[in-house]
Amino acid sequence: MMSVPFVDLLSQHAEIAGEVDSGLAEVFARTAFIGGPAVGRFEEAFAAFVGVRHCVGVGNGTDALELAYRAVGVQPGGEVIVPANTFIATAEAVSRIGAVPVPVDVDPVHLLMDPEAVRAAVGPRTQAIVPVHLFGQVAPMDPLLAIAQAAGVPVVEDAAQAQGARQGGRTAGTFGAIAGTSFYPGKNLGAAGDGGGVLTDDDDLARTVRVLSAHGSPRKYEHELIGVNSRLDTVQAVVLEAKLRRLEDWNAARRVAADRYAALLADVPGVRVPTTAPGNEDIWHLYVVQVEERDRVLAALGDAGIGAGIHYPTPVHLTAAYAGLGLGRGAFPVAEAAADHILSLPMFPHLTSAQQERVVEVLVQALV
Repeated sequence: MMSVPFVDLLSQHAEIAGEVDSGLAEVFARTAFIGGPAVGRFEEAFAAFVGVRHCVGVGNGTDALELAYRAVGVQPGGEVIVPANTFIATAEAVSRIGAVPVPVDVDPVHLLMDPEAVRAAVGPRTQAIVPVHLFGQVAPMDPLLAIAQAAGVPVVEDAAQAQGARQGGRTAGTFGAIAGTSFYPGKNLGAAGDGGGVLTDDDDLARTVRVLSAHGSPRKYEHELIGVNSRLDTVQAVVLEAKLRRLEDWNAARRVAADRYAALLADVPGVRVPTTAPGNEDIWHLYVVQVEERDRVLAALGDAGIGAGIHYPTPVHLTAAYAGLGLGRGAFPVAEAAADHILSLPMFPHLTSAQQERVVEVLVQALV
């Protein structure tokens, strides 16, 4: 029987192999291993794609968030509001500064940061609000920006899963003061290893991030700040350049696949399918359904050769790492209930109709 991977990076690489080979030959011929021309070209191209003045390439998505937080002034002891339903890096980057992540619940439909929960969580120690554009959706930015403006704190977007997603015609990463993104291989725009980027229209913030990412140094052996060593690798920039040229088409292919899933699952009882919020143009980084007896269904899919996953099985406040927050089960009921039911089906640009039909066939059998 047909097996279906969760992601298919081989098909992506087959499209770009020639360009990557040429780009790598240039890198090695010029021995431009750190900050070579490919890095600058990619930063400029990705900034233009998003619609911001600056993209600063860094080592990974977690570093991107930490540097963005630091650039807007998050300090040790300060509080940063994050959704409970997110990958731990959103909060981890806060903790690495010595600040305190303050989780809030999410809405029950799209599982994105709930503005009213944010409003209730804002306090005198709040130093930033961090919407996460989860699963390829854009968080509800208008109310979140209004809350942040009233509180006098910056918005830092976590755009790691939303490269090319839009809301009201604006691209994820252009709403707040600054944004961090990840180029982890499985992202819509993924490298051949780790990589990340910080996006902003603010010249001063961009300079601060670039200095922080280079040991606090604007020029060799001049150190203005205590920084880190976090640079986008030139080899990864070559891969990202080639993939960026195809990203709009690949995102469009994901939308076709999402529509196909919706049609195939429309009359299947026991499956709650995702929907697009008004004004959003999702890029379907993940296709997340909700089912009962999720763990049993996930095991059945795996036994049949269907790649599937859970994003994410444990809300941030219930991880062992954040037990010290003192927030037990029941603190954020929407995120907690979702974590017990969410199931990510295979989703990638080269997903075929036959593969999707097989996924749904096995899923229907598993639900019986």
